[in-house]
Amino acid sequence: MSRVHDALRRAEQGTPEPEQAAPEGPLPPPAPAVAEIIPVNGGGGQSKGRLAVQPAIRLNLNPVMLAEVPVVPFQPAPESHLLDLNNSHETPAEEFRTLRTRMNHLQTVQPLHTVVVSSPSPAEGKTFTAVNLALAESHLAESSILLGDFDLRRPIMHNLFQVDRSPGLSDFLTGQCTFPQALRKIEGMNLYLLPAGSPVKNPLELLNTRQCKALFEELPRCFHWAIFDTPPLLFSADANLLATLADGTILVVKIGSTTFDNITRAIQSLCENNVLGIVANGARASELYSKYTYYYSKSE
Repeated sequence: MSRVHDALRRAEQGTPEPEQAAPEGPLPPPAPAVAEIIPVNGGGGQSKGRLAVQPAIRLNLNPVMLAEVPVVPFQPAPESHLLDLNNSHETPAEEFRTLRTRMNHLQTVQPLHTVVVSSPSPAEGKTFTAVNLALAESHLAESSILLGDFDLRRPIMHNLFQVDRSPGLSDFLTGQCTFPQALRKIEGMNLYLLPAGSPVKNPLELLNTRQCKALFEELPRCFHWAIFDTPPLLFSADANLLATLADGTILVVKIGSTTFDNITRAIQSLCENNVLGIVANGARASELYSKYTYYYSKSE
């Protein structure tokens, strides 16, 4: 290795490599090959045999960009099950306010801005939870909230809000549009929507790019919270990858449907122990209304 460094030093000084006399007698056996990664400093290009360390991507996201985002009306689809958070007597809305309060408390004790919402299996309520949590945060926060559809395999968020699917996340990651062009601002709210974008053949490969990693790193510059809907943990590796990029993960399970074994497998599949909590979906209405009926009847 010292000979490699000596050769590099002479190359920088412009001195030629000293010639060595050919050894007498039989040649010794060749030494094992040694590979060395040599960072290439600016200018001069890359020399043959050197591996350049690729610089980190900087997206330069900033709040000023949000002024360029197109505004769309808030017109959820009838089947979207979006909650009316302006109605204080709606019990499911109160549950999401409670979840919002706990999330905001966690943010005061640890750096927490990007959150992945997933579930062990399909049809357990992950999209329902992600969307309504983002709505609850947008009703309270004075700063911007981002709701992103990172389920590139079966995206549905654009249908819930009745907006165009593209341009969106995939178009931004492939360089087909700018980040503000991929967003939609919901009229009258601090909520920004990032739809899935154009269909892609290999979602996992796209999510594993440096562009996607840089996006997660820079989103806190623009948004107080960034909440992402992802594919189920046990059906693809997408959510596992995204969980390693996000600050935390919320696991959604469905009462009477999700098995304890699936919950255990889902948690074990996560590469990092960043599970913020488990949301139990599918509770009976009577169980929820019993918590608030007495309070509201007495207060009125």
